[in-house]
Amino acid sequence: MKLEKLRSLMAEHGIDYYVIPTDDFHASEYVGDYFQAREYISGFTGSAGTLLVGKEFAGLWTDGRYFLQAASELEGSGIELMKMGVEGVPTLTEYLKEHCSEQLTVGFDGRCVSAGFVENLKAVLDGVEITIIYEKDLAGEIWEDRPALSRKPAWFLKEEDCGASRKEKIAEVREEMKKKGAENLLLTSLDDIAWLLNMRGNDIAYNPVVLSFCVITEKEVRLFIQKGSLNAEQEKQFVTDGILLDEYLKVYDYVKALPGKSIWLNDQKTSYALMENLPKEMKIIKGMTPVAYTKCVKNAKEQENMRNAHVKDGVAMTKFMYWLKQNAGKMEMTELSIEEVLRGFRSAQEGFIEESFTTIAGYGPNGAIIHYHATEESNAEIKPEGLLLVDSGGQYLEGTTDITRTFAMGPVTSEEKKHFTTVLKSNLRLGCVKFKEGCTGENLDMVARQPLWEAGIDYNHGTGHGVGFVLNVHETPARINWKGRSDYGENDSIKPGMILSNEPGFYKEGAYGIRLENLILCQEAEKTEYGRFLNFETLTIVPFDLDAVDVTLLDCKEKQLLNDYHSRVYRELSAYMTEEELVWLKNATRAV
Repeated sequence: MKLEKLRSLMAEHGIDYYVIPTDDFHASEYVGDYFQAREYISGFTGSAGTLLVGKEFAGLWTDGRYFLQAASELEGSGIELMKMGVEGVPTLTEYLKEHCSEQLTVGFDGRCVSAGFVENLKAVLDGVEITIIYEKDLAGEIWEDRPALSRKPAWFLKEEDCGASRKEKIAEVREEMKKKGAENLLLTSLDDIAWLLNMRGNDIAYNPVVLSFCVITEKEVRLFIQKGSLNAEQEKQFVTDGILLDEYLKVYDYVKALPGKSIWLNDQKTSYALMENLPKEMKIIKGMTPVAYTKCVKNAKEQENMRNAHVKDGVAMTKFMYWLKQNAGKMEMTELSIEEVLRGFRSAQEGFIEESFTTIAGYGPNGAIIHYHATEESNAEIKPEGLLLVDSGGQYLEGTTDITRTFAMGPVTSEEKKHFTTVLKSNLRLGCVKFKEGCTGENLDMVARQPLWEAGIDYNHGTGHGVGFVLNVHETPARINWKGRSDYGENDSIKPGMILSNEPGFYKEGAYGIRLENLILCQEAEKTEYGRFLNFETLTIVPFDLDAVDVTLLDCKEKQLLNDYHSRVYRELSAYMTEEELVWLKNATRAV
């Protein structure tokens, strides 16, 4: 019925294909209920996917995490599952190229589709006369009882906890604009805006951000935000700091009359609608914003606060590990039930806000699905044997955490121990690496993968991503990945102050998954006549499960690294443990 209504509206407007992504006005990783149009039309409830509807064809593109779920939820819908990354399955743009004539009319809600997507579409369909209709939210027209846009109260971080005032940050941004020759800067990424203004909120799950846009010129800063998001005192503070306030959706009209001749923006994060509303004569400078680059290099205060957050998270995770070990085989456990237990340990910590992403708890074969999320249908019973992978994190007033531990729930095989130990070697090696300034994440990725490559195995994901300060757990442009650079290929080097994940893994399909993740802070190691050398400080403070380690596979240096780390874990966490937990922790961090 919904497809029929959509196709009827498409016919009214002469649209051949209509695109419905999983996206909001800001290209956010997670989106609120208002933006779940793809789910409403298709019935597919996964967190990622794009729906393409034609006159006779409808297809849902999603990745391997959701193949089984999507196949079930799309059954009988008339929508074909398009398995991304599978040989023989075209991408959405490739499909359009294969099934279009010399002329093609494509429609979408231009507020929810990036300018970068349209640019790629035109490139792939080169030679085809394309008409774009972007001002029609057709899904919204047929969506009954659509939820309202989230408008939860914003909150401000204390200036002393941020290490810099919003005035200082804005001044630094303006200096970068001058260097770039940009008279205007358009900020659409919610974490960029939140960091710049020392503002946080709850408009998107897991990411403490506020729905907003921001435009910076030489003379003014204008924040577009929903009425009611700020209280009177917060509005007064912004005005005092020279920040003008305007209605959230007025940004589309405002940019039509921007002063000056140039604007800096990230076209991967800027909607097609906003791009089309810019003055045609305006020079567009595309690239990561100066806020994105500054934000990912944490200042001294942010680093200090992140260390404090990791102590709290270490307490929660270690107590959870003790609970797992004590209760394995003694009570019923499932993937979903232990998620609730872990959430309880985190929420008991002072300053806890929420989780930083949906917890991944994969037991046995489910652990081999890299971005697995347990559902009522897939929820596995955890038995006192084999491996359990838990990838989780928390948002605290002091910072953002992300940690993965794989636990032996009882007896494990020699093969499981071998692979666990190999992943541990990878984690330890990257954590202690010393490298010259200028090295990129591509360079460092090989350090982590070497033990696995030596064993003839690998993992099909990056080794590390940037992590925000009380912000998004996935933060660009910092990353460790051997398969390519950032969107713009500039300023890719790992710099002091960047916080990244260190998460090598191994996944045996249908059997088990192993991932061991710490967050690491880049810092200066020394300066010599040969240059500046950097290394990492490990922020995460949680034991590795020695029950899954084959000590004979560790060399002397690796044993020392492991022992030193566990000595630190015991030293920093012991004060927070009960008497029984402390006895267990002493054994869990014993020297090998």
